[in-house]
Amino acid sequence: MEKIMKNLLSCGLFSAALIFTSQSVLAGAKDDPLLFNLNIDKLEVRDDDSYAMVADTWLGYDLNKLRLKVAVERVKGTNENAELQMLYSRAIAPFWDLQLGVRHDIDPQPEQDWAVLGIQGTSPYFFDIDAALFIGKSGQSAFRFEAEYEQMITQRLVLIPEIELNFYGKTDLARDIGSGLASSELSLRLAYQVRREFSPYIGVTWEAKYGRSKKIAESKGEDTDNVKFVVGIQAWF
Repeated sequence: MEKIMKNLLSCGLFSAALIFTSQSVLAGAKDDPLLFNLNIDKLEVRDDDSYAMVADTWLGYDLNKLRLKVAVERVKGTNENAELQMLYSRAIAPFWDLQLGVRHDIDPQPEQDWAVLGIQGTSPYFFDIDAALFIGKSGQSAFRFEAEYEQMITQRLVLIPEIELNFYGKTDLARDIGSGLASSELSLRLAYQVRREFSPYIGVTWEAKYGRSKKIAESKGEDTDNVKFVVGIQAWF
């Protein structure tokens, strides 16, 4: 599996390099310049002495991009969850991208690598959707679904409800994961747009575990149902 994912990554990077090179030559004719974007979706402090960051950055053109996604959650100075995704992103419809690449989980231990096939975009009624299928070692599989909506209350106040669901194909006792629906996170944040590119926010998030994942956590004396208050910022450049 490691060899397959390394080959996928190599092919993806090589293909992207060819695409970027060819588009760079034709950029003037197509009016399609090379662009860069950094989006910090969440950088927040939570009331249980934890911190969280979700960010992504991309480099590319209108149709083809290289994208890097980072998600980290630290509790009392220790990483509870940390993952990195490197993806080739291709526009397949207005507001929708197909994504292919690799994901590396740093925490929880042991580290794990996954092949990634996902879709990301904006649905009717302006829901931001990010859904991905992950294939790991020994036939392990996972599916993640995220949806977010921005409701303007005033010209500067924005209410942002969000949901994340995580499913796994097999139980992985080494990483405290059970098969089926393993966890969810529901959140509601109220942001104030100081500028379009910068918004501090406050909010509340509810995390829960289910099924076998819940039983594993309970056997170790861990919480399976948490409500946390958060303070943070969003920014993009």
